[in-house]
Amino acid sequence: MNKTDDILCIGSVLWDVIGRTDRSMRLGSDVPGRIVRVPGGVAMNIAMALSRFGMRPDLLTAIGRDPAGAELIEAAKVRGIGTAHVYLSEDLPTDSYMAVEGANGLIAAIADAHSLERAGDKILRPLADGRLGTVNAPYTGPVALDGNLTTQLLRDIAHSPLFAKADLRVAPASPGKAERLLPLLDHPRATLYVNLEEAGLLAHETFDSSDTAARALLDKGAHRVLVTNGGKGASIAQGNEILTQTPPEVLVARVTGAGDTFMAAHIAAEMRGADAASALTAALEAAALYVSGDTPL
Repeated sequence: MNKTDDILCIGSVLWDVIGRTDRSMRLGSDVPGRIVRVPGGVAMNIAMALSRFGMRPDLLTAIGRDPAGAELIEAAKVRGIGTAHVYLSEDLPTDSYMAVEGANGLIAAIADAHSLERAGDKILRPLADGRLGTVNAPYTGPVALDGNLTTQLLRDIAHSPLFAKADLRVAPASPGKAERLLPLLDHPRATLYVNLEEAGLLAHETFDSSDTAARALLDKGAHRVLVTNGGKGASIAQGNEILTQTPPEVLVARVTGAGDTFMAAHIAAEMRGADAASALTAALEAAALYVSGDTPL
């Protein structure tokens, strides 16, 4: 990997189109608000947050050779994010995501990440062809991996020698894709970042607290997990140790990308040498600032 880069972010990089209002919404609501178009996708959100925390991320993803893709590449570069290893497709369009958020949280969302799924393992070529590593000399740094990849590709990654020495940090793209992470659940070098609902889907149980969810995932074979529960306690668990902290109370102005900010802040804190308690505190504080609207996009 380039000496100027600190971490690989593998997964979805796309355009977010998000409508936000300060009013509560229900099915069929038609209210005034704001609509923004910003770089997004789990891998991109994590990369942008890592950049804000002083790290130098590099993207492995699929982006179309189209105007939307060229604009997205430029947006990444401006934010200090490496794009030299992005797979640029001639025949696949740049992906997109659309969401509506009200005062009562996320109302609805649609992810059009079909190009990433169709690109498959082409996005991983730099890890095998010598640019970032090879089978005999695999990449050894941290990797932020998101669940927008197909189940088959995630299964391949779980058993691939290309990732045998990497520090894997794994997050589902959404509750609907949480079970895609099952092949990585017991990976000996993986840290899973999930919310309470996603933890329940992985464990096939229902939980009412982050600590019980974290313990259940460890019992299922997980190496290390972080479980969040909105404004309630978040827990990190490894071995026989479980640490739980409560996030700061803030007024919620946005929710899309909050989990990615939490994950990025935790990774950045650990890369700086923070202990378990300090890293969890840093992640919760960063996520609170983000949802309050005090962190720039």
